[in-house]
Amino acid sequence: MITTANRLNTVEEYYFSKKLKEVNQLISIGKPIINMGIGSPDLLPHKSVLEAIQQAVLEPNANMYQSYQGLPDLRKGFCNYYKSIFNVDIDFTNEILPLIGSKEGIMHIAMAFLNEGDEVLIPNPGYPTYQSVSNLVGAKTVLYDLDETNNWYPNLEALEKQDLTKVKLMWVCYPHMPTGAQASLELFEKLIAFGKNIIF
Repeated sequence: MITTANRLNTVEEYYFSKKLKEVNQLISIGKPIINMGIGSPDLLPHKSVLEAIQQAVLEPNANMYQSYQGLPDLRKGFCNYYKSIFNVDIDFTNEILPLIGSKEGIMHIAMAFLNEGDEVLIPNPGYPTYQSVSNLVGAKTVLYDLDETNNWYPNLEALEKQDLTKVKLMWVCYPHMPTGAQASLELFEKLIAFGKNIIF
């Protein structure tokens, strides 16, 4: 019998997978449930979107492998959006990478930067995938608490008093998951200064 890799000993069932089983169990016994867990659309896309999807499968190259970087027009669209909304210039050739979902990006970042034993700052509460992926690559998770009295922002002053010499990565996510709190420009400026202080 082929044994699995040791790293799988740190992997547990995904949080939302467990919760959805619990929700389905409650539904099966007749409980009135409004599922607000995962932002899965419950309405059909607009008719124009459905027609565009139908037309896209008829394109001559639709059955071929797509670009590893994503379609140039899609990446240009992202850049145009950032320019029009945030007045930020982004180079679509090397600063945009479309993903199939956040978990893919989180996994790739962790694999690219974390070695076994490195430490990772993870928000609590926060997106469960940060901890799962860190465990999978053998990094040590260090939780930092967020609370409503501080707008669900990290207490950077408290973090600076800790030994952060082994920290390689700090996960932050805004709009915050699961509270929906928004970040301010001032918070991002403080986070950048904090990160530079840790590294240098």
